[in-house]
This record gives sequence, structure tokens and C-alpha cells, in this order.
Amino acid sequence: MKVAKFGGTSLASAAQIKKVCEIVKSDEARKLVVVSAPGKRYKEDTKVTDLLIRYAEARLQGQPAEEVQSRIIGRYQDIIRELGLPVEAAEEIAAQLKEALHYIPAEDPGRFMDRVKAAGEDTCAKLVARYLQSQGREAVYVNPKDAGLVVTGEPGNAHVLPEAYEKLRNLKSQSGIVIFPGFFGFTPEGELVTFSRGGSDITGSILAAAVQAELYENFTDVDSVYVVNPSLVEKPKEIQIITYREMRELSYSGFSVFHEEALYPAYQAGIPVCIKNTNNPQAPGTMIVSERPFHENRVSGIAADKGFCSIYVSKYLLNKEIGFGRRLLQIFEEEGLSYEHTPSGIDNISVILREKDFTPQIEQRVVNRLKQELQAEDIIVERGLSLVMIVGEGMRRSVGTSARATSALARAKVNLEMINQGSSEVSMMFGVKEVDADRAVIALYEEFFAQSEEALADMAVTLKA
Repeated sequence: MKVAKFGGTSLASAAQIKKVCEIVKSDEARKLVVVSAPGKRYKEDTKVTDLLIRYAEARLQGQPAEEVQSRIIGRYQDIIRELGLPVEAAEEIAAQLKEALHYIPAEDPGRFMDRVKAAGEDTCAKLVARYLQSQGREAVYVNPKDAGLVVTGEPGNAHVLPEAYEKLRNLKSQSGIVIFPGFFGFTPEGELVTFSRGGSDITGSILAAAVQAELYENFTDVDSVYVVNPSLVEKPKEIQIITYREMRELSYSGFSVFHEEALYPAYQAGIPVCIKNTNNPQAPGTMIVSERPFHENRVSGIAADKGFCSIYVSKYLLNKEIGFGRRLLQIFEEEGLSYEHTPSGIDNISVILREKDFTPQIEQRVVNRLKQELQAEDIIVERGLSLVMIVGEGMRRSVGTSARATSALARAKVNLEMINQGSSEVSMMFGVKEVDADRAVIALYEEFFAQSEEALADMAVTLKA
């Protein structure tokens, strides 16, 4: 049994949905299908989820929302018409969508927002099921509430509860093809809650773990995962096989192919994941597994993410002061801040945060508290940072990776604000100014991949001679 998840670009139009259904029908093992809301049909288009958010925000602010509501309903009506679904099926789906959009904003805006956002995936799942039925296939739409996908209650940030897996396991015995909407679940009390943005990947991973699928296929709009952002490097190398840990690090660092939280359920259950292209399903894609063979180039990928800041704290004999680190991080905890990294020296420590969370008001309070409660001697806040990461399980078995990386960055005239290597040695991180981030990524790609390709080409010429 395979679980196949299809992203927004795969479901953006009737033509794309027909491709999806052909892929599903081509393999009888694909019995559990997770769908996103329709994405962009072309570059200037708007995703249905973005339209739904715009609609909900207008309703919550008491502003007119008829125009955006019409656009949302129109998107689905176009798809239904072009799929040639029976009139009664089209009317039923359209009526259910209109009903979902007419929820009255309750006292909790987050609950209202979640209900509206979820309508995108929910409606898409219903029409995909109906289309497969019209093609003579046994297919059924299954609501997450009925299936038992129980989650925590924080709006927009749901997490699956352990008891969900046992309930969802019953999907194995469901006859025909199950079409399951991604992105949301229900609390034990019956409240609808969405996962964080991109959460359909999480739904697919949860279902794959619950039914102990032989494979979790994640269909998107690229043939595979690339070692670097293809908008920065022309025709970058494809990744054929990568480990869960490597993919997790790359997703965190800015790879947009896979939601960074989505791997965990599959990782826990040991379910291999394959990222494939809806528009080219014959391509092998990228396999994500527990372990992989190592090749000469120990680096698997390079990524960068912007929007970080650093709080540098210095105090003489800091390393001798018992409890300093705990009290430091407690200040951030009490201010509602989660930290990303804490590189340190003998008498100093830096805390890396997401810049959007560290508002000027919070910054002033934190700096004052660090001075008063910890008697810090020097506090420097650096904004506008990017974290550039090179990732590879094999780096721990390789000598000189950091030397090659820093030399490449020096040649590119990229100044380093921070260097940090995790204890697992799966990744190496460099803090740079945001304006230098793209140049840093390109320099590292040329060092670890372009040069290796040139070396192989030279070797081939030598052997031929």
C-alpha cells in the first residue's frame, strides 16, 4: 500500500487533476491519496489557500468579501465544469463550499480562519473523489474527523496526537481509493484545526505511518530535489537518494520542496519517502531513507534561509558561572521566544532567533534584562542575517570540509558572522549578511559540486587517453 500526496500545483486545474487521477489509476498500490488545495495555474495566479485567507481576513475585519468569495467559488466551478462532472455532483460540491465560507466569525478569530482555510483541501478532495468515480473507479472521500485524525488545539499550528495513529490504521481496510484532504484535523472535542502552512505534507506522512505504507510518494512540480536552489544555479545536480536527517536539515534551511515538520511521522515509522513530479511521473525522483551509501562528495545539499538575527552576550569568566546559560535562555523563554542556535565561546554566547519574532519592543526588554539579571558586559544585536548550511551525512567521515567551505566563501568575499557545526556533524552552518547569502550559496556549490564534476570529466579524458 502506497500513500500518495499531491501538492497545489498538481491540482491547480482540471487538466492537472486528470493527470493526478491517471497517476493514481496506474498503480493499484496507490490506495490512499492526500490532496492539497488548488495552487497557481500560472506565475501571476493566486493560490486558493491565499484567496481563502484573504476572504477570512476581510470577514474578520468587517470588510466586503463578496468579490474574493466569487473568485474562490469560480475556481472550483471551472474545475468541476472542465472535469465534466455530473450536474448534481457539481451542485452538491458547490453548495458545501458556499456553506463552509458562510461560517459566522466566532469570538476566536483563529478558529474561524482555520475553518475557512480548510475548505480548500476539503473541497478539492471531494471533487477528486467524484472525478475518479466518474471514471468508473471505486473512490471515496474521507473526512479527517470521521477517520480519527485527532490533533492539538492551537489554531494554525496543530500537532497530531498519539491516539490518532491507531484510529487512522482502519483506513487500511477501506475498499477502493481513499481521497483524504490534507492540512487539517480535529481536536478530541471536535474543533477543526489546521497544521502550519504546507501542512498537507504532514497529513500524508501521518497517514503513511498509520497504515505502515510501503512508500510515501510526495508529488510536486519538479523531477527531484536539487542540491541547491535552481534559481541560483543553472541545471544543478539532482539528489537521487538522501537521508531523513539530511532532508530535515535542508528543509529547515530553506528548501521549499518538503515541509520541514512533515518527515517526522515517516521517519519514526521507517517509511521511505519518494518526491516525484506529477508532470513527469516516470522520472525516478528523490528517495528519502534512513541510510544511504556514501560517495566521494560527502556533501548532499546546500541551502540558505533569510530573516535571522543574533544577540551576542559577553561576560568575563562566563564559563565559570554556574547556571548562566539556563538563566539566559529562561529570559528568552519568558519573553515568548524560541531560539534557533546558541554558538558559544569561553566568555561569550550568541543566541540566534527569527528576526520577525524579535520586535524592537521585545529587543529593548531583553537587552535590559540581560544587563540587569545577568550583569552582561557587552550585548550586540545583529539583524539582517542569513544562515547558509551545507548538509551531508558523510561529512563526519571527511577531513577538510570546513576548510574547503571557508576558503570558497573567502574567495567570494563573503564575510562570516558565525560558524556552527552540530554535534551530529550532519550539517555545517555559516551566518552571513543577507546581501551575501546568494553569493555564498553559489560559491559553496562551485566548490563542492561544480569542481567535482570537472574533476570527473578530467578523469574520464585521462582514462580515455
